[in-house]
Amino acid sequence: MAGEHPELDELQATYKAAVEAWIAAIRKEEALVSVNHSVAEVDRWEQAHFEEDEMRSAVKDAKAKYEDALREEFFGF
Repeated sequence: MAGEHPELDELQATYKAAVEAWIAAIRKEEALVSVNHSVAEVDRWEQAHFEEDEMRSAVKDAKAKYEDALREEFFGF
């Protein structure tokens, strides 16, 4: 089926890349949650949380665009 719908393939690839970036952000936050209890480390952990949240938003946006394109392609709405 790949190649039959290049626009859908691109949206799917964008969605998949967003998910991978989100996973990396989650792993970064996870690694920082186990560090020493210093102010600097807590600040890095908090920043990692904000980055994870941004990545999650990017995933939700990419998913919505992909789903909308699928609906349009296969159901006409």
